[in-house]
Amino acid sequence: MQRLILASSSPRRKELLENLRLKFEISSSDADESFSEELSPSEAVMELASRKSGTVAVNFPDCFIIGSDTVVVHEGIILGKPASGQEAFEMLRKLSGNTHSVYTGVSILAPEKEMRFYEKTDVTFWDLSDEEIDTYIKSGEPFDKAGGYGIQGFGSMLVKEINGDYYTVMGLPVSRLIRELRNIGYILPY
Repeated sequence: MQRLILASSSPRRKELLENLRLKFEISSSDADESFSEELSPSEAVMELASRKSGTVAVNFPDCFIIGSDTVVVHEGIILGKPASGQEAFEMLRKLSGNTHSVYTGVSILAPEKEMRFYEKTDVTFWDLSDEEIDTYIKSGEPFDKAGGYGIQGFGSMLVKEINGDYYTVMGLPVSRLIRELRNIGYILPY
């Protein structure tokens, strides 16, 4: 029996896998999330995803492990998770009225092999007033999300349009994930 492990405590990633009707377990990763500034955004998210799946694989050597990481990139600068209300405000002000890119990297570790990939989606925000930004920050939503927003929640009001996969912005490109799971030898239930 093949076991599938999600190396994440993200409620969004858990929900997305549940939507795919996959049977899986969760084991949070404590991987170091720092990376070299010399890496491109695509390289950085794949490296971080690989680290996450790798730290969990130590305890599940014969399983299929999914690690994932997401970053927001604006004008060539990677925006992480804001540490304060002021930092969230500054991030959202930069994104206001502009287009940024969201990269999500995925690592699937299977016994004796690894599949790594990333997807990129461009997101355009409306021109936001300071009041709109403050209201969003007061919701508490920005603080555990790359770039300071979540597209699936209250943050959806900030988004004017997207070009690419919506689920990449949520943190797990599920359509590609299913195909890559199949390619690496995981037997899907359908």
